[in-house]
Amino acid sequence: MTMLYGYFRSSATYRVRIALNLKGFDYDQSPVNLVKGEQREAANLGRHPLGMVPSLITDEGVTLTQSMAICEYLDERYPEPPLLPADVTERARVRSLAQMVACEIHPLNNLRVLKYLVGELGGDDEAKLTWYRHWIAEGFQALETILTAEAGTGDFCHGNLPSLADICLVPQVYNAERFECDLSAYPTIQRITANCRALPAFQQAAPEAQPDAP
Repeated sequence: MTMLYGYFRSSATYRVRIALNLKGFDYDQSPVNLVKGEQREAANLGRHPLGMVPSLITDEGVTLTQSMAICEYLDERYPEPPLLPADVTERARVRSLAQMVACEIHPLNNLRVLKYLVGELGGDDEAKLTWYRHWIAEGFQALETILTAEAGTGDFCHGNLPSLADICLVPQVYNAERFECDLSAYPTIQRITANCRALPAFQQAAPEAQPDAP
């Protein structure tokens, strides 16, 4: 049985859950509580030396880390339904959109950065919110511009099927909502997110549906 180690609110784990669900996988989950610091315990460090989540243990007993690598592994190993288009140019577009979230927006706003901002640099809760909302606004404005202007956008980030870009977008929107970011300036992002959330694969991957959710 495939085992996913992660945390219900982790954006990166959320991505992998969506990908597994879109692929129709039957998998188990083992929670790693990031708030309690379980990511720094020996068991998790043995799977993920960076002290992060997710980690995926495949049926063959192979340990995979980094959500983007895991999603692409799943797509290459189990190609239907595809998470990336067949056309090389379209595939590059989807990767670009996905990486805007996973590489530019998310790393600045994940838990360990926010904890360092408050705990080590002495920021208060207001500073943390200002920091978070600034990077969401900057990233989402760029993403909204692309999604609105480019013909490749359809019901989803690319065309009319969910892709790796949507897998990255929806968890980031969830977190932005949790931090009460104003998303009114991003109607295309909101429309695409609503389309994704109408699908069972995204519903089943939502944080509140996970076994470690309070």
